Amino acid sequence: MVKAADRAKNPAGSSVWLENRAARGGGGPAGLDRERIVAASIRMLDAEGLAKFSMRRLATELNVTAMSLYWYVDTKDDIIEYAVDACYAEIDPAEVDAAGDWRDRIKVLATAYRLMLTRHPWMSPCAGQYLNIGPNALAVGVKIQEAVRDSGLPLDRQPSAMSAVFQFVYGYGTVEAQFQRRAQDAGMSQDDFYGASVRAFRDDPQFAEALEPMTEILDERASHGTVSAIWDRDFAYALEVLIAGIEVLVGRSRAARGEGAGT
Repeated sequence: MVKAADRAKNPAGSSVWLENRAARGGGGPAGLDRERIVAASIRMLDAEGLAKFSMRRLATELNVTAMSLYWYVDTKDDIIEYAVDACYAEIDPAEVDAAGDWRDRIKVLATAYRLMLTRHPWMSPCAGQYLNIGPNALAVGVKIQEAVRDSGLPLDRQPSAMSAVFQFVYGYGTVEAQFQRRAQDAGMSQDDFYGASVRAFRDDPQFAEALEPMTEILDERASHGTVSAIWDRDFAYALEVLIAGIEVLVGRSRAARGEGAGT
């Protein structure tokens, strides 16, 4: 396990996955194991977020002493890393493979990643804090790399394409998740919260001039029913734009090499 002091000394190379992952032998409370700890952690993080998560509160949730958790982990960061990787397991590599074409595989991966981020709003802040090298995260990373590789882009352009698609998904899913949480915290549905928010500034005279160029697009968005429908529509079309961009760049690259059009 990774000690807190070790993380401070080597933050760039600190991860629970770089140490011995075997659970410690005897002495732990009956019925408690890492899987149960991680499952409870995810439930708490989903409900309350990172700020309120602590070893003591987790122990209370599991009806054990806080010291009991230290038979399985050394720090709260260990638990969060395990929880992050458990969430990546929600993206099924077999479902990605079944999609076939690289375009469809990207769509399956992007959609599953977005849904994972919206189910677990605390995941987004963790992306840059941990190495994300657990087995499930790596399995997803391999499928992303394979899909972009099969597009036909040159090797030196593949990382950029991966970033274009999946950093877009990360940003989209993060904003969507935080909007959902704000509405929930306000005790409102997404639709009611969105409607009240838009009316708050559209009805305010001080914004009239600034919003004039945006009137048409604001009215267009309001014509698409629920907020969920808007999220889904915009995400699907933006993803199509990105995939179409990859196709164009693949064609340019092949033309520059004097190759014929491919798939």
